[in-house]
Amino acid sequence: MAQEKVTNQYDESSIQVLEGLEAVRKRPGMYIGSTSVRGLHHLVYEIVDNSIDEALAGYCDTITVRILPDNIIEVEDNGRGIPVGIHPKMGIPTVEVVFTILHAGGKFGGGGYKVSGGLHGVGASVVNALSQWLEVEVHDGKKIHAQRYERGHSCGPLQVVGDTDHTGTKVRFLADDQIFETLEYEYEVLLKRLREQAFLNAGLRIVFEDLRDEEKVRSKNLCYEGGIREFVTYLNKSKEPIHEEVIYVSGMKGTSMAEIAMQYTTKYDETLISFANDINTTEGGTHETGFKAAMTNVINNYARKHNYLKEKDSNLSSEDVREGLTVIISVKVEEAQFEGQTKTKLGNSEVRGLVSSIITEKLTEFFEENPKIAKTIIGKAVSASQAREAARKARESARKSALSTSLSLPGKLADCQSKDTKYTEIYIVEGDSAGGSAKDGRDRRFQAILSLWGKMLNVEKSRLDKVYNNDKLQPVIAALGTNIGADFDLEKLRYGKVIIMADADVDGAHIRTLLLTFFFRFMRPLIEGGYVYTAVPPLYKLVKGKETRYAYSDEERDKISAELRGEDGKGKVEISRNKGLGEMDAKELWATTMDPETRTLKQFTLGDAIAADQTFSVLMGEKVEPRKAFIEENAKYVMNLDV
Repeated sequence: MAQEKVTNQYDESSIQVLEGLEAVRKRPGMYIGSTSVRGLHHLVYEIVDNSIDEALAGYCDTITVRILPDNIIEVEDNGRGIPVGIHPKMGIPTVEVVFTILHAGGKFGGGGYKVSGGLHGVGASVVNALSQWLEVEVHDGKKIHAQRYERGHSCGPLQVVGDTDHTGTKVRFLADDQIFETLEYEYEVLLKRLREQAFLNAGLRIVFEDLRDEEKVRSKNLCYEGGIREFVTYLNKSKEPIHEEVIYVSGMKGTSMAEIAMQYTTKYDETLISFANDINTTEGGTHETGFKAAMTNVINNYARKHNYLKEKDSNLSSEDVREGLTVIISVKVEEAQFEGQTKTKLGNSEVRGLVSSIITEKLTEFFEENPKIAKTIIGKAVSASQAREAARKARESARKSALSTSLSLPGKLADCQSKDTKYTEIYIVEGDSAGGSAKDGRDRRFQAILSLWGKMLNVEKSRLDKVYNNDKLQPVIAALGTNIGADFDLEKLRYGKVIIMADADVDGAHIRTLLLTFFFRFMRPLIEGGYVYTAVPPLYKLVKGKETRYAYSDEERDKISAELRGEDGKGKVEISRNKGLGEMDAKELWATTMDPETRTLKQFTLGDAIAADQTFSVLMGEKVEPRKAFIEENAKYVMNLDV
């Protein structure tokens, strides 16, 4: 969306000081969430967001982000450049105020920015406080001004270091190893975020370079003239759209603006991603509420007007009209009101009306001008409504069946004695033989075992009614107790850990993916809450004399082998590829995979729901080419693949 330029009032008086910088190094988590790798990446986002704000104001069209050797970050833009004159209140150069004083920025009503996505203007100073060192270079069109800081403190005065004929800001920093658990940036994580920002700001060019390994330089030039239209196309690249054109509508009300891009696919799940001032509002808010209500009304009104819904027919539900929909909602507001410290839910009441009016007016107009697309979309919604009714009947049938038996829990469930979800865990095990060993080897006080058998349903290609009627998934639904889809209730979860236990081979990986896809599509809060794990069985068994050890990787195998041989390197160590789970006896399975004191579990989380959605669509979808490309691209990261 083209951005209107704001008044170019960006000088010393634009920067307002709210308070000092004392607490950042003592409590970094309050400012960047954590000191893990996630917090490390957040440093980059904060500096980039400042450059994005210049783009939002209409003064920057290119941002370059580099990972330099030793994990030094460099962010350069061609915006106006941070003001370098003496600050009227603080008596030091304004750029020094921005980098050394918390809550100093041009986003508190000084006229520098109309809309902003920065963390309340504190980003630069927080990054400076949490860096071993930071260097800033400002080009004001005539002179180059530079200053260096160490752990938040300036090393000397701002200096003129050369001449220049352009404007902009360059920031280079090294995160502090006294603060962060790791300084190693993940290329794909940063690329995903930068690509997202490029989509949200049509025409903005973001160049991303990873220069840490000179033999394997990675570089991306991200620029999308189509903006969020191209974002939708990107998200649907492994899906089958049911109409070729991406529907795009936008509008303004006062100083607020909104744009929505959407496209329906043959899928049964919905992908709705919303942003406010380029911040991903993962918990939704007023913009999502306005969109959902208006979409439902527009489609129902059109369907009745054109007789796709008869007088006797019930209205389509909100879920019906959004089945298979991929939609991006992006709003820009001058005074964004976010609920909570993490800015994940938008609270501006006027935004609901803005989004609602845009959808009501412009989507209705689009349908009238494109009746074939409208008919296709309404046909899918009607089909979804019929499937929802079938699912309701299947659910009621399942409930009646459960009540008619003496036990409502599945017969293949060996339940645990405790009911306290702080301690209880359920192992979902493929195969009766592995299930039998697990039942015999478990600690029945807190460990439940559910055996699965046969080929599981690929829910990526199935609606809710098919899931309810599937004899392989019904036991999982009954055992967990939460129900699925719109009826999911986390409060009814019967176990604190849901552990998938499958062999460490291709078949096992397929079973894990099928189960994870099921949880992702129909029980997503399980994953979001961190309840889902995969058990990690050992890859090798090492025996020397009476001593038996297990290794979970090639590196660990070699290390244990050396330890067993001792300093003299003598003695024979028998190393065998570990058997499948079903071939282990109960004692072996407990020792290697189920004993909380010695086992290895991997928690499955949704750090990035967009990436997870795409991965499942690629792996479980009908398109062969994206799946082939994904496997080829990721094959180099697969270890110990048993084919």
